[in-house]
Amino acid sequence: MPIFQENNKELKKLKSFSIDKEKHLQDLIEKNLMEVLEMHFLESEYITTFGGRIDTLAVDINGAPVIIEYKRNKNDNVINQSLSYLKWLHAQKVEFFEMLVYKKLGAELANKLKIDWQNARVICIAESYSKFDIDTVEIIPIRIELFKYRYYENGIFSLEPLNASEQKSPSKSAQENPTNVPVDITVEQHLQKPTERIKEIFQELRSRIFEIDENIKEKATLAYISYRVTKSFAEVHLGKNHIKIYLRPREYDDPINMVERIPDGYNWTLNQRVYIKEVEELDYVFSLLEQSYQDIL
Repeated sequence: MPIFQENNKELKKLKSFSIDKEKHLQDLIEKNLMEVLEMHFLESEYITTFGGRIDTLAVDINGAPVIIEYKRNKNDNVINQSLSYLKWLHAQKVEFFEMLVYKKLGAELANKLKIDWQNARVICIAESYSKFDIDTVEIIPIRIELFKYRYYENGIFSLEPLNASEQKSPSKSAQENPTNVPVDITVEQHLQKPTERIKEIFQELRSRIFEIDENIKEKATLAYISYRVTKSFAEVHLGKNHIKIYLRPREYDDPINMVERIPDGYNWTLNQRVYIKEVEELDYVFSLLEQSYQDIL
């Protein structure tokens, strides 16, 4: 997608180019990992016990271990390589990864991050992908996410997700070893708890969210339903008689002060909270949610 720069009501198309040094892309992502992908950086070029080298090792804000690999040319078999690293990582668990989190992030933050081994993530970052790459990701029953980067003149950088960051349903063979596959949770399971009134409010809210942007992805976890593009902008928790929504940290246009701030000590990325209890509150709360979405653009 072309990027244009506006100057005195005239648009100029920015030129894109490949990053000249292989290591530059990795350094750029690692130094800005929380800003671009909401992850805590752990290690770069980590050597595994079988001799492989993981480009970037991280943990996301929900506690999921993350392996990031960078595809630097068309012939790199980065997806298969990443899967091999993920298998190795699952074998390490407490003996390696959780101790590394404590070492790199400190005990206070590490204790708040509950490591989620069932939803470990593999992220591949490249300038382009083949149809083979995309087809492979579609059939593998684990979380593999493809991101395409573009580097433009004037220091403009973009990172675009190519596939939904969704939990995959495990195959029959994977079900026999459930600790190594994602938990498949659905929105419908969350809807078993609320009253009919709250269900109707949520369905209207959900419909409005999807109308904001066609790139919005919905993911149900055990605790909540999240909405994101490249970053999360809302986490929806369904109670019996209310809907609780966590929003991004920013100043909100909130004249009736519905937004509550979560204390900084919790280290939550989405640290603003709002409740919906009545359908009459939906328009106002949705305006707050839209402001949270604007924060990720």
